[in-house]
Amino acid sequence: MTAELGLSGAIAGCVSLSSVEVAAHSDRLVPFCSIDPRTLVYGDEIVAEVLEGYLERGARGFGELKVGMAIDDERLEGVLASYPEVDFVAHAHGWWPHMAADVESGDLGGLPEGSVDARGRVWDLVAEYDNVYGDLSTRAGWNALTRDLGVGQTFLGTHHEQLVFGTDYHYPGQEVPQFELFERFDLEREAWPDPPDGPTTFFDG
Repeated sequence: MTAELGLSGAIAGCVSLSSVEVAAHSDRLVPFCSIDPRTLVYGDEIVAEVLEGYLERGARGFGELKVGMAIDDERLEGVLASYPEVDFVAHAHGWWPHMAADVESGDLGGLPEGSVDARGRVWDLVAEYDNVYGDLSTRAGWNALTRDLGVGQTFLGTHHEQLVFGTDYHYPGQEVPQFELFERFDLEREAWPDPPDGPTTFFDG
């Protein structure tokens, strides 16, 4: 799937994909795991056991984390700067509307339309931190690129090395317009690299 897109890699949930399935496509699939915070009541040892089990099955990332933190919160940048060896993947309706600077509260739950007159926080964060990646797999990701094709072309040209295609929420028969990426935009497939190797955290923007 990502080979067709030419995207950096796919993010696969440990629960939905077995280690055998991931191993068969280890060059394209990056398995993730997550722990329900409510399990913390059972103690650190139990939680560590669960996490170690995921790691033994090949997990290379942790998430999804829905922290409810604003994109301009100073603490967010503090985390990004403090853990440069950890790759953070952001996506969905809380992240991609910030391709533009003028974001209303209603935009965060939908698909904002219209031209991007001024660049938003997404541009700043991916430019400042090379450990920040954007997941294009949701409708919000595709909308961010196509609401203003000229701006989308520029973003893909300058930040394609920090873009991935995740398997956050997909179902049989779903339309995936991202397959049209190379038809909609003027891109060179050779410019798109392999997925990152380091530890990764997946958070819902």
